[in-house]
Amino acid sequence: MKKLFMQKAIDIARQGLRRGQSPFGAVIVKKNRIVSLAHNKVRLKNDCTAHAEIVALRQACQDLKTIHLDDCEMYSTCEPCPMCFAALHWARIKKIYFGVPIRIPQKYGFNELCLSNQRLKTLAKAPIKIYKGLLHEECETLFQEWKTQWGGKPY
Repeated sequence: MKKLFMQKAIDIARQGLRRGQSPFGAVIVKKNRIVSLAHNKVRLKNDCTAHAEIVALRQACQDLKTIHLDDCEMYSTCEPCPMCFAALHWARIKKIYFGVPIRIPQKYGFNELCLSNQRLKTLAKAPIKIYKGLLHEECETLFQEWKTQWGGKPY
């Protein structure tokens, strides 16, 4: 199931790519059921906080009518940035699965703060569980496609 959920994150990221967005996708799952899925919408909304994880969180909170998603897991094509990690922590997401580490988008020109989720978890003493490298190659391919398709101009 984990690979299936990550594949959904990859698919939604690819949809975003076709719409001129950055190559990031996220899925929130509760009890093996997809609650929300989203791609990055930073350019679309002219909103630097509209990362895929934040958009998915907002949608899940609205649909479930709660700010606490403690029975939920996040699947993200890329390791969440510090802003997204903090939001996932505040939403009480219990597990994060990601494809590529945060240094990969930086390699493609994105303005990332390269603080790993593990480092943030340690600093904050956060209970969230982190699993890295799920479908890593497929997730990195998104950045290669983005560079080929859009010339590598990050937000």
